[in-house]
Amino acid sequence: MSEDVDLPESHPRYESLLTRHRIEAGVDRGITSRQGLIAQGRGEAFDYLLGERTIDSADDAERAAAAHLLSADHAVVSVNGNAAALVPGELVELAEVTGADLEVNLFNRTEERIEAIAEYLREHGATDVKGLTADGRIPGLDHERAKVDADGIGAADVVLVPLEDGDRAEALGEMGKTELVIDLNPRSRSAEVATVPIVDNIIRAIPNITEHARNLRGDPDAQQDAIDAFDADSALTAAEQTIREGDLE
Repeated sequence: MSEDVDLPESHPRYESLLTRHRIEAGVDRGITSRQGLIAQGRGEAFDYLLGERTIDSADDAERAAAAHLLSADHAVVSVNGNAAALVPGELVELAEVTGADLEVNLFNRTEERIEAIAEYLREHGATDVKGLTADGRIPGLDHERAKVDADGIGAADVVLVPLEDGDRAEALGEMGKTELVIDLNPRSRSAEVATVPIVDNIIRAIPNITEHARNLRGDPDAQQDAIDAFDADSALTAAEQTIREGDLE
């Protein structure tokens, strides 16, 4: 997907506008649904209130997420249309560093979009992408949204679900899975049901998790320390406080 955009990097809103361009291009390519444009705008508003930066509690969450992925018996990184459009190569790199599977999982699911996203991930280096088989189901959800691969998300003990809708995040948690959720709204249902809520922009969060994973890889004691040190309620409170007290000048 081209990142050619008639905008100088010195523009104060360069990163934000580039991100919007990626989502728009994702819609044109059939990766992202039109509803994804709305979700992107909502997330961008929260990111602005956070100061468009990774706050300390989010970095702690990213370290804990990396530790969970590394220590999992079977970790899966769930990929929806917005995530694929925004950080395709970064998702592939994260999966490689942690040994996690990649699985396409969509709210507005069509076979054409599933295949388009899988192919886009392959273009960015993925060798195996799950989500096409759809021979498993998430209990408590209806129709297309419940479909997963039985040997992917269905069998996973740890799932990273960036930009997930709340009821599916809740349903995955009820399956007993350790959920790592990236969501810029600290009071969304997705964030509140997560084992590790990461209140950060996905374009920062995924590379940060990968970097933490590199540092923690091969050190199970450090991984357990990172998991034990993280408190979800404290992280959500810190994020909400940052939003409420932030300087918008």
